[in-house]
Amino acid sequence: MVKSLYVRTALILAVVFILFQAMATAVVYRTLVRPVAERSADDLAALIVLSAQTWVELPPDVRPSFERELALRHGLRLQAATGVQRVQAASFFFKRGIEDALSKRLEVPVELKSSEGGRAVWVDLAIGGRKLQAGFYPKRYAVRPPLAAVTLVSIGTFLVLLTALLLVRRITVPLARASRAAGVVGKGGIPEALPETGPHELAELARRFNQMAREVHDLLENRTTLLGGISHDLRTPLTRMQLNIEMLKDNFDAARLARMEKDLAEMNAMIGGYLELARSTRPELAQEVDLDALLKSLAEKHGARYQPHTACTLRIGQSALTRILDNLLQNANRYANAADGAAELKLTCESGQVEISVLDSGPGIPDNELDKVLRPFYRLEASRASATGGTGLGLAIVKQLAEVNGWEFKLSNRPEGGLEAKLLINT
Repeated sequence: MVKSLYVRTALILAVVFILFQAMATAVVYRTLVRPVAERSADDLAALIVLSAQTWVELPPDVRPSFERELALRHGLRLQAATGVQRVQAASFFFKRGIEDALSKRLEVPVELKSSEGGRAVWVDLAIGGRKLQAGFYPKRYAVRPPLAAVTLVSIGTFLVLLTALLLVRRITVPLARASRAAGVVGKGGIPEALPETGPHELAELARRFNQMAREVHDLLENRTTLLGGISHDLRTPLTRMQLNIEMLKDNFDAARLARMEKDLAEMNAMIGGYLELARSTRPELAQEVDLDALLKSLAEKHGARYQPHTACTLRIGQSALTRILDNLLQNANRYANAADGAAELKLTCESGQVEISVLDSGPGIPDNELDKVLRPFYRLEASRASATGGTGLGLAIVKQLAEVNGWEFKLSNRPEGGLEAKLLINT
């Protein structure tokens, strides 16, 4: 069984165009070849009968000149019957049509005959009481198919078929390349980027596949990093708890119990962050959200500054947006310069795009670290202590939620100092 799309499509096209050629040939035959052949057969029959009638009426001494004129101009031989025995003529194109035309004009059945090995065919005539024989060469009088029409149909079919096969190849080759790349992605590798060229649909398919391959690779890396981070971050509080439990066996200490409770709360917060990152891989169902009211409530919750905006309603995932802004405001408050006040929220609602910015007056982030801080567990300080920077998942969750919902997230340092986190939502 043929499984290749290219071969299957090529076979289907070949069958279709062969059928087209057969139908075109049949149409040409019925509308052009056959009518012309029948008319030619009738004209030849008319010439034979008229020549025979003329030969009978001519004086005997003029007949030889008339016979030569017929042979020279029309390739027709006319003579008195010789009595030579002849056999049925071999079949040639429209032999039956010539016999039918002669039978109709002479009103008697007519059969074309030829001598053994002879190229000419003969017909016996009885006109005016005389028996005559008329002969002609089928190659001259037999109607041939119009080669020009058949050639044009054949060339047209060949060119169309060749063009169709080239077009099919242009489609199947990129699909085969994408199939091989998908196999590489399935094994966890990074395939070579597909060329984003060609027709718009194929170029768009290649672009989206390349994007998907990058996202799958990032997800696999995040999973590996996530498992490593869980193992590392939970080991410290678990070790402290184990130590405190051993000490509590000998001497109960309320302070030690409080530290254990603190460790449990820290572990619970870590697990909550891991689960939030894991859940942020699917887009949220969109709903009508009043952005001005939402930002106002978040500003009050986090003690941020916010200048009320005119009504701005948008269909988006409210929970995803709330989680993003919660994380950004927590980071901004953690690093904000106390002397310059709390973090600030800004909303720009324009036709086609909405911008939400979270600004702080902290130390900012080195330009070469702006992309790195968006990775899971990456923190500017290396201690990984929760007191000095959390779990390192906040910005990773923000980036992943934004990408899943089709939003754009940017980090940049402010000229006057501090950091600006901007979320761009296309409407």
